[in-house]
Amino acid sequence: MAISIRQLHPLFVAEVSGVDLSRPLGPETVSTINDAINTYAVLVFHGQSLDDDQLLALGRTFGSVAPPRNHRAGHRLQHAEIADISNLNVKNELRARDDHRRLDGLGNQLWHSDASFRPISGAISMLHAHVVPPAGGDTQFADLRAAYDALDDETKATIDGLSTEHSIFTSRGILGHTDYTESERAALPSVRHPLVRVHPGSGRKTLYMGSHASHIIDWPYPEGRLLLLDLTEHATDKRFVHSHQWQVGDLVMWDNRCTLHRGRRYDDAKYRRDLRRVTTQDMDSINDNPELVAAS
Repeated sequence: MAISIRQLHPLFVAEVSGVDLSRPLGPETVSTINDAINTYAVLVFHGQSLDDDQLLALGRTFGSVAPPRNHRAGHRLQHAEIADISNLNVKNELRARDDHRRLDGLGNQLWHSDASFRPISGAISMLHAHVVPPAGGDTQFADLRAAYDALDDETKATIDGLSTEHSIFTSRGILGHTDYTESERAALPSVRHPLVRVHPGSGRKTLYMGSHASHIIDWPYPEGRLLLLDLTEHATDKRFVHSHQWQVGDLVMWDNRCTLHRGRRYDDAKYRRDLRRVTTQDMDSINDNPELVAAS
């Protein structure tokens, strides 16, 4: 069956059919998917049946897969490179309301770009749905290329050349969750990334911020914070946003270099939600934090 691509939003997001992601992908298929991700930024594949080995192999097809943060609560899944986007503990039980991992994970409901708090930031994320709740738990995406294009010329001139500081503890602190040890904080020092980037696959300029970004380098903290809040409000206006309602077997692939995303609330005390993600590294960001990259 030939690959078919259907755009779902006027600005970005496409549904891809005619490909089985559980099988090794040939060069032509990989090239087609890469071209599609460069064009649409978010790709939706329905009816995909992948085990964790196949998900990890898929991630490695599109780049170097970096493991997610280590959690004191342990890892439920077999592969350290797979992020456990669920409300389940190592015994596959629903997490308690005051569970540290649950409280940490609530930060995923803020607009963010995966691994922007890393010296080498995230490129392509692939999230696969095993179990979904009957209501809620959608994922929303925002197109940062279109948001940049829609800025006025004065704002574009103001933000050109600026850099931002990113930290996982910024996004968690927004929600008041600060229960992290000194060693956990030391393992993830703050990093810097440009506020405006040129997307390597499309050549389009794009914003790059989100809830991990705290302030503008060399600006007074409150002033830079306000600018980032204004830009996030602009970029997540409904005209730039698409909501994905999960079905079991969905795999959504998105480009963290030019999108923001967030999970939506659901009754996690009652219903299970089990999604699993791999994220490749954005090797074009390797020069953003050379000292930290060298030390890692």
